[in-house]
Amino acid sequence: MNDENWMQAAILEARQGIENGEGGPFGTVIVKDGKIVGRGHNCVLLKKDPTCHGEMEAIRDACKNLGTHDLSGCVLFTTSEPCPMCLGGILWANIREIVSGCTIQDAENIGFRDTVFYDILNGKSEGKLIRRSLLRGDCLKLFDDYQKSTKTRY
Repeated sequence: MNDENWMQAAILEARQGIENGEGGPFGTVIVKDGKIVGRGHNCVLLKKDPTCHGEMEAIRDACKNLGTHDLSGCVLFTTSEPCPMCLGGILWANIREIVSGCTIQDAENIGFRDTVFYDILNGKSEGKLIRRSLLRGDCLKLFDDYQKSTKTRY
């Protein structure tokens, strides 16, 4: 199979979600060594959970199927450029290659609002987000305890 086949699989994922009324037109497959190891489509409406984007669902599926949190060596195919949340998940999973169909602007054109998040992340806007800091010393102690721990870290 080639990249177009993988993207067609992502499109089928998205179409399944749309037809079932589960969420937006976002589907994803994750490929490793020539095999699909994870699949997902937007399930925000189905699960009543705003984090259930196609990429996040596929990452969860791939991690379960491979028995690891580390998806190094995988390629992610998705119907639209990932939002900031999904991009974060992709980076945390150590996926280093993303192939997307539509752009962020394409998603914006049909009512999604990714640019608002990018504006906040890039310092162009504060948005409607209120940020405060509290008990930093206690939290730093927690970080210190974690750093000194001999348990497995990621």
